[in-house]
Amino acid sequence: MVRINKRKAFDERDERRRYWIHPINQQRQQQGLYHNLVAELQLDPQRHHNYFRMSAQQMDQLLSIIGPEITRQSTNYRDAIEPKQRLAVAIRYLASGDSLISLAYSYRLGHATVSLSVHMVFSAIERLMMEEFLPSPTRDKWTAIAHGFWQRWNFPHCLGAIDGMKINIQAPANSGSQYFDYKHHFSIVLMALVDADSRFVVIQVGDYGRSSDGGVFAGSDLGKGMENGTLSVPPPAPLPDAPNLGPLPMSWWEMLPSL
Repeated sequence: MVRINKRKAFDERDERRRYWIHPINQQRQQQGLYHNLVAELQLDPQRHHNYFRMSAQQMDQLLSIIGPEITRQSTNYRDAIEPKQRLAVAIRYLASGDSLISLAYSYRLGHATVSLSVHMVFSAIERLMMEEFLPSPTRDKWTAIAHGFWQRWNFPHCLGAIDGMKINIQAPANSGSQYFDYKHHFSIVLMALVDADSRFVVIQVGDYGRSSDGGVFAGSDLGKGMENGTLSVPPPAPLPDAPNLGPLPMSWWEMLPSL
């Protein structure tokens, strides 16, 4: 019985490894979403934005920046997935929250290929675009943020709205209860500081789900920088239309769930 089971397992592994490209995925250009639906969406800007949450022009601009980083060499056995298709899969993953295996079937790609494409795109965005689009705030930036909160929300001396969110994950191996949160889910924490127009200024990602928002903030670069005075925060100043109160320090505004 043991020998039979071992032989059966070997045959199943051999069956899975028999193809360089599975016959279903060989129909990628004829049946896959990228070469059909996504190509048609290029002609309909509204539906393209509904599907990707980005315009075609925005995706082309993003591809022009990260394209070389997500390009791979074709081999004698199979052609490499084109960068634009890798980007489409990754952006659709963000826009839909769909599973990787579902995207693999829809785009007629291997599960490992989809997983690798998503990680490649995200890593390239972080490496090539983080410093330009999410730089460390300067004193002028903090002043502009405070001015925005005063003008739009009538909230003086506010450096940003901050809140944390639990992102559910599959429990990592041997992690114990570190990621287990009060909602009885395994999660990590995304904490973000936004300006008056809800644009990200600072983010902190990856803390254990069991951590409180206060604990995450205290251990973050933002919290430590505020404590140590290394964030280039503007000095205390009088409130608008209330000079008699004297100089008051800048502060954060903790967002409420309804916001």
